[in-house]
Amino acid sequence: MQMQANVYLIPMHGVFQLLSAWADGPEMITQCAIRPGNKYTYKFRIINQEGTLFWHAHSSFLRATLHGAIIIRPRVRHSYPFPTPYREVPIVLGEWWNANVVDVETQALALGVGPNLSNAYTINGWPGDLYPCSQNQMYKHRVKQGKTYLLRIINAAVSSHLFYKIANHNVTVVAVDARYTNPYVTDVMVISPGQTVDVLLTANQPVGSYYMTANNYASGSGTAVGVPFNPTTTRGVIIYQGASSSTTPLMPVVPAFNDTPTAHKFFTELTSLVGGRHWVPVPLNVDHKMFVTVGTALDVCPPNVSCLGRPPVGAALSASMNNVSFVSPTSLSLLQAFFFNVGGVYTTDFPANPPVQFDYTNPSINLDPPLLFAPKGTRITKVKFNSTVEMVMQNTAIIGVENHPMHLHGFDFHVLAQGFGNFNPATDTPKYNLVNPQMRNTVSVPVGGWAVIRFVANNPGVWFMHCHFDGHMTIGLSTAFIVENGPTPDTTLPPPPTDLPQC
Repeated sequence: MQMQANVYLIPMHGVFQLLSAWADGPEMITQCAIRPGNKYTYKFRIINQEGTLFWHAHSSFLRATLHGAIIIRPRVRHSYPFPTPYREVPIVLGEWWNANVVDVETQALALGVGPNLSNAYTINGWPGDLYPCSQNQMYKHRVKQGKTYLLRIINAAVSSHLFYKIANHNVTVVAVDARYTNPYVTDVMVISPGQTVDVLLTANQPVGSYYMTANNYASGSGTAVGVPFNPTTTRGVIIYQGASSSTTPLMPVVPAFNDTPTAHKFFTELTSLVGGRHWVPVPLNVDHKMFVTVGTALDVCPPNVSCLGRPPVGAALSASMNNVSFVSPTSLSLLQAFFFNVGGVYTTDFPANPPVQFDYTNPSINLDPPLLFAPKGTRITKVKFNSTVEMVMQNTAIIGVENHPMHLHGFDFHVLAQGFGNFNPATDTPKYNLVNPQMRNTVSVPVGGWAVIRFVANNPGVWFMHCHFDGHMTIGLSTAFIVENGPTPDTTLPPPPTDLPQC
């Protein structure tokens, strides 16, 4: 994969950045880009967080290769809420293009279509032996029989949910997105871009070699408007101490690419470890309720764009939330504009409800042009410090339908419920888990369905919310929250550092 000199931003994905929003990193949201030859020092404290997160570039498609693990262990004299593992092993899942990744995005925008598919998936940087160009390039991890290992699994892929399996082995999920969970035993995981999953793997099988695999959960491929996807599988291998080098590793049964029941089961059955360290009870009183549609749409073909791809000729692929297709500022970041009270950069009139109610998940519905062609704008939401926000995210089938991994910067949120079809307050609100719902910073809104999240806005600043499919984020599947300052110096955002990049 080729890269070139470019602008850089390095967000710490999932780190709260309490009172350090200037170090959050997304381009034109909290800072201007770091230009070639310049530098910026990210300074922040990690407070009340333990587990697995990661850092990555937040400009263009550079995240494809510019990423790495953040491992936050308990403080001294604190222990894990599970048996201490023999070893800890980062497992980073990714994607590979035989191209300059910046050119991949540039070409997609120039044609008004989605980006070209990746050429391979990777495990810890290696494509694995199922690809013809990398038959001797495969991640290998050696284990001792009877020992338990903590696998810290990160999906750093740009545009793919990934199933992950290890042949003949169950694992126990103990954390997701740096939040401890009740132990959950499974033989398959599905991890969306931006998500992390910590699992305990006990080497309790006969001495031998066992493949681990990652393949696409292509949620939109079976819908009326099929979404292209990379159908390949990457694999690494777990090798028991004492195994013969001539032994052929056992291969797991790989989930079907459209196995939504398996994916939904994993996404919905996890629960939080109640009363554990850093556990946060669900806030019961909601101050700001939002019902937000998320999905792809169309845009009038811009000048100098051919628009000859998959959308109707004369239209470019776009995306929106509540019929607003987000556009980043160009001259000043949102956080700078908020802090220095600069007008004309954004408006705070992001709609709390869609402009029109319709059959959101019916792909055959005949929609009016205003819903097909969502207007562009930098419209965001302002909330009071310490207010509780609840958001129902409703998937739409305007242009195709697929599972969207929605990520919120600056906070973890409770995932109260998830389901299929159109959200119905009368029948779906009683399904909320208000006792021990899982907490995440990235939730996969089910294909043709909905998810409900709730969080307390106790972190002043500007916080980006976006689809973690980079191809969707760049065409407008984003918004942002302004959280106002609190009443004390300890709840007030300090001024920017002197080396903050300028546009």
